[in-house]
Amino acid sequence: MKKNLFILGMMACSMTMLGQSKDDSTDKGYYLKLGGSYFLQTAATEFPVVSGSLPNTDVYAANGTTLLSRETNHGSFGEGFRTGITGGYRFNARIGVEVGVNYFKSSSKTMVETTNRLIAAGPVFVTGNAIGTISAFDVAPAVVLFLGEANGFEPYTKVGVIVPVHGDLEIETTRKYTTPVGVVDAFTVEKVLPNPTVGFMAVVGTTYKLGKKISVYGELEYRNFTVHGKSKETKSYTENGVDQLNSTTSFRDGSYAENHVNYVEKIDSNSNSKVTNSAGFDRSKSADDISSYVGISGLGLTLGLKYTL
Repeated sequence: MKKNLFILGMMACSMTMLGQSKDDSTDKGYYLKLGGSYFLQTAATEFPVVSGSLPNTDVYAANGTTLLSRETNHGSFGEGFRTGITGGYRFNARIGVEVGVNYFKSSSKTMVETTNRLIAAGPVFVTGNAIGTISAFDVAPAVVLFLGEANGFEPYTKVGVIVPVHGDLEIETTRKYTTPVGVVDAFTVEKVLPNPTVGFMAVVGTTYKLGKKISVYGELEYRNFTVHGKSKETKSYTENGVDQLNSTTSFRDGSYAENHVNYVEKIDSNSNSKVTNSAGFDRSKSADDISSYVGISGLGLTLGLKYTL
């Protein structure tokens, strides 16, 4: 898909450059664009495991052990709102470059959901869900191919890359523990930091002149990239509104390993993992876990203003 879009962009570049007929010197110069976008998700994938819980929606019977239904949770964090400012330079009538700086906030996605599961003798039942949201700043350099102006409209296309410079996946987990002595409402906030990554974007758009230097513009943008976790930290954990982040008497053990995770490609007998090295697991250090991937693919519409300097 990426290769095909790149080839189409290069073909458009060749065609428009061959069709160039007016004086390029009148089109040179800098411009600024300010806009807002809304994206719909594309290329939905299965969500990663959340703190040991598979990305499923599970419903159990009253006994807490009989599974009545299971559904896999999947999607993309590409759905959401974006705002940004873009600086551009036009070399001539047909070609230019842009660099955008954007802030993106995804829509919330349910990653795990459980109803009435028996987790311990007593008995103790748990019902709850884990909801994820991505926020990120990115830099997006691109090559712009202008297709010619007619009646105030000037369509264009551009291809480029997306480089996230800061951001995280925030997971809010709500659990209701039903015990013989009462109900405990637990709430956890975890933040996953990503490894560096690069994405791809392809855009078709048009401007419409309102004045000599002011235009409005609209763009339809497809973007595709994935990120994988570098580390995770539990930022807060409460039970019935009381801080239990470091408590050893709550439903979590409160250790450093419980609150900090390093993501790696592989865990084995040398890893600080309860799964592969239970005998050597050190609760005073960050736990090791396998890195998961999430998608931020989307198709979006951007509207904004363009000012030619």
